[in-house]
Amino acid sequence: MTLATDAGPTEIPLLDETIPANLARTAAAHGDREALVSRHQDIRWTYEEFAAKVSGLARGLLALGLEKGDRVGLWSPNYAEWVLVQYATAEIGAILVNVNPAYRTHELAYALNQSGCHLLIAAPRFKTSDYVSMAEEVRGECPGLDRTIFFWSPEWEALRDESQAASAEALSERRASPSPNDPINIQYTSGTTGFPKGATLSHRSILNNGYFVGERQKFEAGDRLCIPVPFYHCFGMVMANLACTTHGATMVTSGEAFEPEAVLATVEAERCTALYGVPTMFIAELGHPEFDRFDLSSLRTGVMAGAPCPVDVMNACIERMHMSEVTIGYGMTETSPVSTQTLPDDSIEHRTSTVGRVHPHVEIRVADPETGETLERGRTGEFCTRGYSVMVGYWSNPERTAEAIDGEGWMHTGDLAVMDEDGYAKIVGRIKDMVIRGGENIYPREIEEFLHTHPDIADVQVIGVPDERFGEELLAAVQLREGLAATEEDIKEFCRGKIAHFKIPRYVRFVDEYPMTVTGKIQKFKMREQAIAELGLQGAASVETA
Repeated sequence: MTLATDAGPTEIPLLDETIPANLARTAAAHGDREALVSRHQDIRWTYEEFAAKVSGLARGLLALGLEKGDRVGLWSPNYAEWVLVQYATAEIGAILVNVNPAYRTHELAYALNQSGCHLLIAAPRFKTSDYVSMAEEVRGECPGLDRTIFFWSPEWEALRDESQAASAEALSERRASPSPNDPINIQYTSGTTGFPKGATLSHRSILNNGYFVGERQKFEAGDRLCIPVPFYHCFGMVMANLACTTHGATMVTSGEAFEPEAVLATVEAERCTALYGVPTMFIAELGHPEFDRFDLSSLRTGVMAGAPCPVDVMNACIERMHMSEVTIGYGMTETSPVSTQTLPDDSIEHRTSTVGRVHPHVEIRVADPETGETLERGRTGEFCTRGYSVMVGYWSNPERTAEAIDGEGWMHTGDLAVMDEDGYAKIVGRIKDMVIRGGENIYPREIEEFLHTHPDIADVQVIGVPDERFGEELLAAVQLREGLAATEEDIKEFCRGKIAHFKIPRYVRFVDEYPMTVTGKIQKFKMREQAIAELGLQGAASVETA
């Protein structure tokens, strides 16, 4: 009997330094290489220029009187300035509080107050949101907030004015004070109920996680990474930015937010060697009507993460986007974020049907959700992880921290996983997403993978909806390929004889889009709420269950 537990390799040591120390080392080694290209802003900075701008902004922040450990909110889509603030706050030991660009005033006020932000730095606006007026609206609700500074305003320019900044000596002294284990970042996780929780991460956790994500893609100085994922999330600021700056690679942004044509054009124009995205982003890129006119031959690798990846989408990235070494990553904000990742030389089967093996210096196991005991390999249970990457805790919330991290240091993810005999993990769903129909446990991920083999289906999401007889029934929300048509009966007939009868969706609905977060994660709880209303299942939803 082999237990479903594994530990990552340790041959390459952890980086025992802070983020500013690592950036200084990279800038010294690769000063003439491009560090950041913001295509939509027409900005290009070498590592020497980038490091100088980071230090200049850090001196400006010091002049404001910010102390080590003070919280600084950052509310903006993807701009070069976002990256400057990320690294400048690290330089002075301030804790960066990432604010979701989609937040409304109620959510903004909660994040600023719960984290105790002294300063908010923000873009003036994003899409239809006027951040200036929204920030003014919540000012009276945030007594600890001393000031707000908007990009490109006179106050922003003053921050970068050397004549008003703290001295280089003062910055050098502050830069030397943080420890790698000090908290450096708070990220609010989007729960389905209740208020978001502030996952607190350290220099050591995010610096090393970004480094090893890059190592698993074989990043080298000169690699160029296209980053359409938002900076405010771990996927952007850790897996992308820190993966680049720990290797001397180039961060390349395609726009303030995701737009498939801009991504394709950026990869071509900048000769990007790597591309990141959640599955819905890759689906949109592959489905672009002018996809074939873009030259993507420079691509080699990248990461697909943030949600389960359909097998056919992964294969299309390899075959049509030239991403022969593309990797799959799995994790969560609370684990900095990556716990497992495939390798570029893994078999196609492993890279299309699993989330890889355990990351360096990390432990993982699959546990019985009820007893906490480690299961045998091949059995479904809760994915747990521990090591350097596990968060310091939820900010000012010891009760929720204790619920998530047990006494032995294991982070309980809430995800259902299976580990095979070779140590590869497969995520089969969320504990809360598992559908129980008449006593049968059904994992929506399995049904989604099967339906992705239908030639007319571009994407599909399967959820459980309440049913008075069986407790739950399956609903498949289907996006059809452009110009194609299918009926509910067509989809059901495709399933008959190929999957068990209880796995055939009772309901099939055709949709143009899914409710999702800014990071592209589909919000199944919202889909369920919509389905209950549309199908008139309020009565079944009100039935109490044990």
